[in-house]
Amino acid sequence: MTEKGSAGTVEDVLPQFEGYRRELCAYAYRMLGSSFEAEDAVQEAFTRAWKAYDSFEGRSSLRSWLYKITTNVCLDMLDGPQRRARPMDLNGPSSPNGPLPPPQPDYVWIEPIPNALAFGADPADHAATKDSLRLAFVAAVQHLPATQRAILIMREVLRFSANETAALLTMSPASVNSALQRARATLAKVQSTASDGYDESDVNQRELVDGFVQAFEAYDMDALTSLLKKDVALSMPPLELWVSGPDHVAEFMLSPGPSACRGSRMVPLEGANGLPAFGQYKPTEEPGVFTPWSITVLELDGAAISGLNFFLDTERLFPLFGLPMELREPAE
Repeated sequence: MTEKGSAGTVEDVLPQFEGYRRELCAYAYRMLGSSFEAEDAVQEAFTRAWKAYDSFEGRSSLRSWLYKITTNVCLDMLDGPQRRARPMDLNGPSSPNGPLPPPQPDYVWIEPIPNALAFGADPADHAATKDSLRLAFVAAVQHLPATQRAILIMREVLRFSANETAALLTMSPASVNSALQRARATLAKVQSTASDGYDESDVNQRELVDGFVQAFEAYDMDALTSLLKKDVALSMPPLELWVSGPDHVAEFMLSPGPSACRGSRMVPLEGANGLPAFGQYKPTEEPGVFTPWSITVLELDGAAISGLNFFLDTERLFPLFGLPMELREPAE
């Protein structure tokens, strides 16, 4: 691509789009529940925006125009009954010593998103939006019809006015407000109690996360369970199971399948969904060589861990988080 009429060249236009990539990706992720689909949605939105740029007359801001296009892309992608979920949204807790179920397709599950894809450089923006990227919130939003989903995110997260939202969705402000009330009512029924956020400057929270890493790498279940909330939930997408409670977590981890993680290494990430996250590598038969096992995301509530999320789709997720597909410890 070179010329684009009087609107300018691709070299002029695309950098303007790129300045909005992260916030649009975060918006599409909340809508779709998938990092990969969010990236695809934003790329498709940029393609549509480029093709239509000659008709952009500046009657709205470029940001609003890109949100309108991204919303239309997401609504097209959501044209169907499928919604993503977490294991605890689908059934009751599993027996900690039962057989592992077969994996379900990736489109079933809420996926984690790297902080680097969703947050800009401004710490204030990070603090203002990270709560709405928590796994529990994204899962709750999936219960809403697609248009209600967009309205809730625009009004409650992005703080667009009713008039702005109406213009983006080609609706009346009254219709927007009515849909927002219905969305709030649904969310109140399905959203679990919010856990605390993660603040890296909080010494107690850092110590809690460090304690988890030490206990997990040592596979010390007494130390690990002492850090867990009474109703802690452990899940392992794409497996349709979850266990609840510290004792059941310990029993599950010591059962034949998960116990293969004994001796794992946890590589800290910049975060996922605004929460502490790690790339977990489990040992192989070759000493000092480790293979990917999960992207592990912790949820915190006060002085305890309320959620242990092990995302096992490593072939897709490790490259997304910039992790190698093998870990080798330095030779002594």
